[in-house]
Amino acid sequence: MLVRCLYASRPTAACDAPAMDLILQQARKNNPARGLTGLLAISHNLFLQVLEGGRDEVCEIYNAIVRDERHEQVRLLIFEEISERRFGAWTMGQINIDRLNPSLLLKYFKRAELNPFDSSGRATLALLDEMVVTAAISPRGE
Repeated sequence: MLVRCLYASRPTAACDAPAMDLILQQARKNNPARGLTGLLAISHNLFLQVLEGGRDEVCEIYNAIVRDERHEQVRLLIFEEISERRFGAWTMGQINIDRLNPSLLLKYFKRAELNPFDSSGRATLALLDEMVVTAAISPRGE
């Protein structure tokens, strides 16, 4: 059975480029063996991630993230059974939140800022879907 998990969290310390690169490298290395795919949107004060894969594998990764000292305010936005993956093209795609177009954010949120803590999980997922369609996802952190 496939599931999708969308969560948001805050980094416990400012997340600099080397730290972000390390997180992405680890995910891209480990996810294929676990059958996991997804996206990670990062800024200096926000992690937003969608994970897709088997229920056990997704739950194990999510639980590890909740316990990870680099995260605080971990909030589950969506957890659902799915019939197919939306983000299957990436072992872990990357989005730089700071580069998002403000008008795109206003389409889904009440202000021109990505704040998944103050919006619906569906709106956040719709934003990620639109980014896939418009090819705004970086496969290698470019």
